[in-house]
Amino acid sequence: MPRVCELEVFRLVLPYGRRPESILVRLTDYGGMTGWGEVVDPDPKTWALLQEGFGQALVGLDWEHPDELGDLPGGSAADMACWDLWARMRGVPLAHALGGSRTSLTATVRIGAERNLESLVARVNRHVCAGYAHVTLDVHPGWDIEPLRAVRRAYPALGIGVDARAAYTDIDALEALDAYTLSSIERPFAGLTGHADLQQRVAAPVLLEASSMAELDEAISADAGRALLLRPAEVGSLREVRRMHDRAVAAGWEIACAGGRGTGLARAATVAAASLPGCALPCDVAEPPRSAQIVTPPVGASGGVVAVPLTQPGLGHTVDVTRVRRLAKDSYAI
Repeated sequence: MPRVCELEVFRLVLPYGRRPESILVRLTDYGGMTGWGEVVDPDPKTWALLQEGFGQALVGLDWEHPDELGDLPGGSAADMACWDLWARMRGVPLAHALGGSRTSLTATVRIGAERNLESLVARVNRHVCAGYAHVTLDVHPGWDIEPLRAVRRAYPALGIGVDARAAYTDIDALEALDAYTLSSIERPFAGLTGHADLQQRVAAPVLLEASSMAELDEAISADAGRALLLRPAEVGSLREVRRMHDRAVAAGWEIACAGGRGTGLARAATVAAASLPGCALPCDVAEPPRSAQIVTPPVGASGGVVAVPLTQPGLGHTVDVTRVRRLAKDSYAI
């Protein structure tokens, strides 16, 4: 039975990209076992919520399973740390604790709009040579048919998805993309309007993002697609992630897991969730760069495949605490 005796919270500014911020939570139980959690690009209120309520809600409390803790102050970071601690105490990998069965995952890599078609094909070529069997191309009006045609012509057997980033209003423009044998059409429109009509007109599953059961239920009820883009780090708890997975599977939807960024901890939770049986679409764990991660081994794809860590308990990665303290711009302990 876990019983937390010490809690540490760190606020980090990360050394890559636009220098995103992460909040890390470290729990220690009376036996010295630790669990880690992370929230990336947190809501401005998250730090205050952790300071004001997390310690009082958890330190000294006896609990049997993370599900019984409900919605903790601090959201996904607090919940992830509890799951990591619980799984480590039982000597099981987080993937198995969640009900996952996959040992490896097919990875996709996202490729933004390039200056010209030659640059795009060359970039795709680098990833294909690195072992990737699937790419996700960013598209928008004016940059869609031609780049897709160029990549498909160069790589007839390559798995290709497109991410529209809600940039379209014209169903006809998106329907034309379906001729290129796509694995998914991701986030075509803002809101739900138009999604059901598009799904009726294309063979590729329309891939919708949802961060709660309410959003997913609304999308399923509207017949707005056939696939869920699930970002575990942006859902309030891993309990909710499992519920969303089960709901999507029951509706006959496919699932793609993505997201996390941060220090690698949120990505590790994404990998664990992607091992669930319904998560058959290629997953996206391309960020953060390995050099920016605070976990060993770093989280990412090798040869286009992501290994699910099954030989170590919990998240399956060792945290470089020294580097955490060096990157932290603020911290506190209880």
